[in-house]
Amino acid sequence: MAARSQYEELARQLSAVGAVKRGLARILPAECPGGSAAVLALLSQHGEMRISRLAELLAVDMSVTSRHVAHVAERGWIERSPDPADKRSRILRLTPAGEGVLDELNCRTTEMFAHHLQDWSDDEVGQLNTLLARLRDSFSCRAPGGCAPGKHSGDCRSRQAGSHDGSYTRTPV
Repeated sequence: MAARSQYEELARQLSAVGAVKRGLARILPAECPGGSAAVLALLSQHGEMRISRLAELLAVDMSVTSRHVAHVAERGWIERSPDPADKRSRILRLTPAGEGVLDELNCRTTEMFAHHLQDWSDDEVGQLNTLLARLRDSFSCRAPGGCAPGKHSGDCRSRQAGSHDGSYTRTPV
């Protein structure tokens, strides 16, 4: 296990990743905000699905997912058809127009990273990809301990003498 100071530095570094996310948001066309781009990317990656599955993959509330789906459907980037197994549900699938938008978004994203990481080697970019995928997997419900954080002796909550209820909404900087 890494030293506590390493985890503290990781929290600081991940907080600073906001600059990268803002850079990604700036390259999106006005008609395709981040939530819409995420819908297109997930449908491309996972194929057709119900909106409930999409909400699960996005890790957001169904009402938020519905707004994103309505936005991309209004533009013709996805289609919603009745689910043969349950006529009350809809199956979402990417349209050719949606694939075109996603191709453009991927091109913009690739160019942005190529520009900002031009002094990185292929190995360094590969290491970053590998480590970020591992970090993401460590936070998935498939990881040991599931989705809930475990109890660790000497953690911050035990030192705060009841000053916090244990629920955290922000990463400390």
